[in-house]
Amino acid sequence: MIQFKINGQEVEAQPDWTVLDAAKEAGIHIPTLCYHEAVGPSGACRLCVVELVEGSWSKVVISCMYPVKEGITVLTDSDRVKNVRRWVLEMLLAECPASKEIKALAAEYGVTTSRFSIKNPQEQCMLCGLCVRVCQEVVGVSAITTVGRGVHKVIGTPFGKSSEACVACGSCVTVCPTGAMQTRLDKVRGGLEGRQL
Repeated sequence: MIQFKINGQEVEAQPDWTVLDAAKEAGIHIPTLCYHEAVGPSGACRLCVVELVEGSWSKVVISCMYPVKEGITVLTDSDRVKNVRRWVLEMLLAECPASKEIKALAAEYGVTTSRFSIKNPQEQCMLCGLCVRVCQEVVGVSAITTVGRGVHKVIGTPFGKSSEACVACGSCVTVCPTGAMQTRLDKVRGGLEGRQL
């Protein structure tokens, strides 16, 4: 077992665990959006940041992907961590301003506006890709994917066509942290005329 401290509390972890795994096991809350135990971590939302202290220096890391290490100290709620989370939430407010979940989480950190420009006031998707990962890793059909790059990146279907691979299991809707997939599922599946009933 690996032993280290989170917020001054001694915790134990299996060697292959991440800091987030150890925190969850110890009952220590770290906010997450794109993390789900059913799929591998991606670190896309960056909300689970923590401050890692080793000796006389520290750095901010993503807890869902950072491996545990003997003797480290982790701070989940330091001023540095809160500042990074506020910055992340400002970006998320600009990316998906229509998401009630993002607004509520931002309000917890005192963030009500964003300094970043808003492209689409109706957007709910934060582009974390959790829906894509669950479709690929759990359902195994890859009916949805990320399309485009950078500012043109969206969640969609290959070639923008309705996907015959979609089995309408609703896994993408269930794991979506912002509720964005609820409105996109019919577009993924296509109209009734194209389906075999």
